[in-house]
Amino acid sequence: MADPRGFLKTRERELPADRPVAVRILDWDEVHAHPRGDAAYLETLHRQAGRCMDCGVPFCHHACPLGNLMPEWNDLTWRGQWQDASDRLHLTNNFPEITGRLCPAPCEAACVLGINEPPVTIRNVELSITEEAFDRGLVHPEQVHRMTECTVAVVGSGPAGLAAAQQLTRAGHSVTVFERADAPGGLLRFGIPEYKLPASVMERRLDVMRAEGTQFRCGVEVGRDVTGDDLRRRFDAVVVTTGSTVPRDLPIPGRELRGVLPAMEYLVPANHAATGAPLTDAEVATGLDVVVIGGGDTGADCVGTAVRQGARSITQLEILAEPPHARPAEQPWPTYPTVFRVSTSHEEGGERVFAVSSLRLDGDDDGRVSGLHVVDVERVDGRFEPVAGTERVLPAQLVVLALGFVGPERGGLAEQLGLTTDARGAFERADDFSTATPGVFVAGDCGRGQSLVVWAIAEGRAAAAAVDHHLTGRSELPAPIRASTVAMRA
Repeated sequence: MADPRGFLKTRERELPADRPVAVRILDWDEVHAHPRGDAAYLETLHRQAGRCMDCGVPFCHHACPLGNLMPEWNDLTWRGQWQDASDRLHLTNNFPEITGRLCPAPCEAACVLGINEPPVTIRNVELSITEEAFDRGLVHPEQVHRMTECTVAVVGSGPAGLAAAQQLTRAGHSVTVFERADAPGGLLRFGIPEYKLPASVMERRLDVMRAEGTQFRCGVEVGRDVTGDDLRRRFDAVVVTTGSTVPRDLPIPGRELRGVLPAMEYLVPANHAATGAPLTDAEVATGLDVVVIGGGDTGADCVGTAVRQGARSITQLEILAEPPHARPAEQPWPTYPTVFRVSTSHEEGGERVFAVSSLRLDGDDDGRVSGLHVVDVERVDGRFEPVAGTERVLPAQLVVLALGFVGPERGGLAEQLGLTTDARGAFERADDFSTATPGVFVAGDCGRGQSLVVWAIAEGRAAAAAVDHHLTGRSELPAPIRASTVAMRA
């Protein structure tokens, strides 16, 4: 284990400082500092990794959908054994540089030390291992020593699709990933702002996958440019990982006004522009009063984007009441608690308003939104009831709907592959991720529903093991979860 008395000697939780707000809002560079190779930072990382207690029952394992071996790579980090730490980390996680940036770290909420002390900085150790490994040249493409004669098509290049593709390539199959956008990555690349997940980080990992033999066909929409029947004829198996991309709408009067749009219609063009593409016919927050409806991570991404675009004012609305600032008694350790969290975007500007509901939108003479009527609400018998006398109008020339997603896109590919949907609107699949159409499998948010990036990677890995077994009658690929397990833990 790491330092047996580390958690007693080092009581505080230390994280690298983010770039100053006044500086980072002037560009799209990454918010978090990653002082790789810095002696003082490595010493801090050494102390923090040494706080891990190597518990007899490591609840961090239980909380992580990937089953990451946190105590083991904490120990290896503490010892400075970077190659071994990287190998152990990659054993269960294909993309730790992504989860280390984006995952909300349920492992830390379940850390045993966190019962009465600040938990181990698990996510930062994970990210630091990966960045040190890349910097030191320790991440190499895995060479396939035995190729099969099987071919697999993966539709969609989000985290589930990329994980499935890499695992199946390493099993010796010929894998082609189809992506309708002009570059792989799905919403990881285009929906997550550049200041949280730089495109260069995605490209670095994709270069490893290309070197291993995974093929990417971008700018190809399956269901239109290539039919489902084409895929079934040309490939021995098809893995559908198209994500949950249909946005939840807000059916209130004035929804049709210009300047009212789903979050991804705002974030994707902004992210293209951040990497050098021109902003053509896209909504930009410069000089506008912006209202973001939805209090989750996507809403926070919209806030940070609007700050960088120079919005006049930014208000983020949430229908739920403000959560407590400490773990509530009804959500005891090791559960992931609902508590008040401040993202880096919230540090940068804007106002957060809780327990408020949207009523209707006003427009100007040109058909553009000019204001949003809202009212305070309170929870009564499970319903949100308006509070009398609290209705008011927020100025708004740009209203972004960050209300989540309701499921995968229907028609086209889904119809051609015979995919059906369940009561939640997700594609139906069996415990082994297979569907009623022979040779077609479903993984990720399109089968589970909107979820975390770490769940998508876990599903991609598990689906790859199922596909490998389907093709060869056996599989040595790890299968951390099954579809039924996912449903139970949703």
